[in-house]
Amino acid sequence: MKANQNRGRVLVVDDQAANLRVVSALLERQGYEVAVAGDGESALEIAEGQAPDLMLLDMMMPGMDGFGVMEEIRLRALLPRVPVVFLTAAQDRALLLRAFEAGAVDYVVKPFIPEELVARVNAHIGLKLARDRLEQVARERQELVNLVAHDLKNPLASVVFASDIMVSGTLRPERVPRYLQMIRDSAEEGLGYISRYLETQARARDARSARDARVELASVVEWIVGRYELQFEDSGSRLRVCGPIEGVVAIDELVLRQVAGNLVGNAMKYAPSSDVDILCNPGAPGFRQLRVADRGPGVPRDRQRELFKPFSRLTEVDPARAGTSSGLGLSLARQIVSDAGGQLWYEDREGGGACFVVELPEAPTA
Repeated sequence: MKANQNRGRVLVVDDQAANLRVVSALLERQGYEVAVAGDGESALEIAEGQAPDLMLLDMMMPGMDGFGVMEEIRLRALLPRVPVVFLTAAQDRALLLRAFEAGAVDYVVKPFIPEELVARVNAHIGLKLARDRLEQVARERQELVNLVAHDLKNPLASVVFASDIMVSGTLRPERVPRYLQMIRDSAEEGLGYISRYLETQARARDARSARDARVELASVVEWIVGRYELQFEDSGSRLRVCGPIEGVVAIDELVLRQVAGNLVGNAMKYAPSSDVDILCNPGAPGFRQLRVADRGPGVPRDRQRELFKPFSRLTEVDPARAGTSSGLGLSLARQIVSDAGGQLWYEDREGGGACFVVELPEAPTA
């Protein structure tokens, strides 16, 4: 196997060693990475190890022929999107129709004209790589949609909560300004997330901005208390800040709000009658920890491994609003913290309950 300009990876399957040498040399000169197999079984083993961008497959081979390889690919659900071009000395119409029915995208008749073989390989790999790029763009856009939708859910839920309290007719007049302020702050928070995503896309994650980010933990905790205090009051529980909140960490303030808010929101959902404590501790050398802890049921040991996987939930239904939980929150939060050079993990709280720990690097002295 050799690599040149790495224009794509081609797997050549032929029982004739001379054909393998000629085709390999021809394609390597064009900048392709080439793998070779002398029989169907070897081809399947190589393809399972690393999927090629194109397979040149001899139609007629002893043992497992090209049709047998295609059938195995189908049965094993291997390489469903990899184009296969048959190499054949036969020009029988029925045989060629059978090849296309088996899933081949093209064929080349042996002895082949080098220019024709290269042209067909170029065309099919070009289509394959273009399709891969489009699929990657689609995945990235869907991930961004998931991220924005998840982060907008918390501020919008606060708007709904405050609005419901105000229209219930039970709110004392002197408390109205607090709920109006909550609605405004939540709306501004949602707009802030949208602006941040647009800026992030525009500057493609400017490395210098990320490196210079810094925020005081006390500022973030103050924001959390202001953001969630009314909801805790309404549920009859408390949001408590335990001990001094000290330290400056290297992360964007809006990003840390997003992570911490998600952890507090989860505690409200899964431990609704429990007080929630926020603590700040020294972490590993050069790191500070922000802890969000409750006295709820905690997370069963058999579910703890699933906590940070995308679309994983502790229960099948969101306790706060049936069917609205995406299961993305903790997965996104861990990725955000990791991007900032920190860690996010879960641990059982001593005496019962759950504790999520965000450990972030301390910001250098300004």
